[in-house]
Amino acid sequence: MDLDLASLRTFAAVIDEGTFDAAARVLHITPSAVSQRIKALEQQVGRVLVQRAKPVRATESGHVVLTLARRMAHLEREAMSSLNPEEATTSTLSLVVNADSLSTWMIPALARLAPEHRALFDLHREDEFHSTTLLKEGTVMAAVTSVPEAVQGCTVEKLGSMRYRALCSRDYAERWLPDGPTPDALAVAPMLDFDRKDELQARFLRGFTRRRLQPPRHFVPGSSAFSDAVRHGLGWGLLPELHTGDDHGLVELDPSRPVDVPLYWQRWKLDSPILAALTTAVRDGAREALR
Repeated sequence: MDLDLASLRTFAAVIDEGTFDAAARVLHITPSAVSQRIKALEQQVGRVLVQRAKPVRATESGHVVLTLARRMAHLEREAMSSLNPEEATTSTLSLVVNADSLSTWMIPALARLAPEHRALFDLHREDEFHSTTLLKEGTVMAAVTSVPEAVQGCTVEKLGSMRYRALCSRDYAERWLPDGPTPDALAVAPMLDFDRKDELQARFLRGFTRRRLQPPRHFVPGSSAFSDAVRHGLGWGLLPELHTGDDHGLVELDPSRPVDVPLYWQRWKLDSPILAALTTAVRDGAREALR
């Protein structure tokens, strides 16, 4: 089966822009031409690829084709840049990174990428245990994740581990944990979660108390804001050592129980110079920052 590159390009534009009309404007063709290309592509693969809603979304089969479309576009850009270096354009690298990596070591790692690669970054933030979903959907070409099993069509390598410690402010400890972090105290003491996907605190709590507790929770979706919430006594939470260092001025619930979260690098399995350079930059940055 030979898929038409123009149809693949059109399909990606429809998903990116959200409507057939918007894709038509980007591609400088008519909405009717967009519709015809999508119908032809669906007939060729024998599957419905587009949920015709507002915004347009890819079906499960559409995600497979979307990944192919993005890979073909990436290889096409790299080939044209190699053939015409004087006309080389910028390459957009779409990545998904967990919030704590994004706020600590990842930006310095990305800055290592040599200027001659002319890379632009489209960064997505997602919990490290859920980030591979964006790889499977074709939204990104690489991910920092805690999932060690390679997504189909991707390579995976371990970067290291990010160490977390369960911390609270001294005022918080005096108010909510006067006799220490006992199970009864932790059952009613407010806890912090990043968002409703964040299970880090819950896993620590089960391991620490050997009980399934349901304490009151604050949701604070931002690494800096989460750290501030711990420091200001809003609740207890797990903070990365990269945020706090050794002299954090906070009370640790159990110094003998740090939490090490393994991080992996998954990326498209392509012979791509810029993806290889990106991988080297991420690997070097992780080697310096992670355990």
